[in-house]
Amino acid sequence: MRPPPAGAVEVRGLSKSYGRRAVLHSVDLRVPAGGVLALLGPNGAGKTTTVRVLATLTGPDAGSVRVAGYDVVTERRRVQRAISLTGQFAAVDETQTGAENLWTTARLAGLTRAAARARAAGLLERFGLSEAGGRLVRTYSGGMRRRLDLAAGLVGEPRVLFLDEPTTGLDPRSRQQLWQVVRELAAAGTAVLLTTQYLEEADRLADRVAVLHEGRVAAEGTPAELKAAAGRSLLEVTAAGPAAHARLAAHTRHPVPHRPPGTLALAFPTSGDAHHVRTLLDELDPGRDQITDFAVRRATLDDVFLALTGTTPADAKEPGHV
Repeated sequence: MRPPPAGAVEVRGLSKSYGRRAVLHSVDLRVPAGGVLALLGPNGAGKTTTVRVLATLTGPDAGSVRVAGYDVVTERRRVQRAISLTGQFAAVDETQTGAENLWTTARLAGLTRAAARARAAGLLERFGLSEAGGRLVRTYSGGMRRRLDLAAGLVGEPRVLFLDEPTTGLDPRSRQQLWQVVRELAAAGTAVLLTTQYLEEADRLADRVAVLHEGRVAAEGTPAELKAAAGRSLLEVTAAGPAAHARLAAHTRHPVPHRPPGTLALAFPTSGDAHHVRTLLDELDPGRDQITDFAVRRATLDDVFLALTGTTPADAKEPGHV
């Protein structure tokens, strides 16, 4: 049997420490050309460090890391020419117009003056910024700046695109516009690796999702596979009191997303059919005095995230370089 073709991103055994603090432990990741991998994880899981290694901003301590077919250590310059990185905050010049930002970036990338003008005009149109192209960027909304930042990252037509929380702080319409751009890029063959705190974003965009926890890949698969692992459906119950909550909690590893502990809520995997739900309720509350309320719902990536990491996406803001 032939081995699978090399991916646009191939990571095997990646480890990284800062001083005595180990941040990544033998991480394996793969993104094929035209694929979208979402990297999720709580505070300090190692997402940003992973992206920094892939983008040649910091070196690995151990492991093999290849991007666009090149080694990030020995072929660093070639990697840099093949990639684009868009960070959490728009890196655009507010004293220039949108068109000037893109023209300058294109010139720095080696395009002629005429080619740079054409490339800037094409990207402004693609990102819905043509009418605003002659305005100073300081007059742009947050969503417009993010779109311009992403457009600047595509000037060189990268083979691999890294997006570090690209829609943080955007309104729903701007998020949808960026999602559409990512889909178009993937369809054209660009490999995309994104970090995000929006579970819906990973569910909608990613072919595969990898969950980092304490520097290791805790789970990896398609969104559907990960949700199936958490249970096709969940029985969400409200305990009658703290004592009942403690007894019920001994039977589940699934916290309830977006519900503080004081609500006494717990979730239990279930097939979702009526027979299993009735049986599960009888097993959990044979005296019918421990549960005051219940509901059945489909499992989401929030449930996967919580079951694997013990935290919520809202608490997963990652400080500094971790």
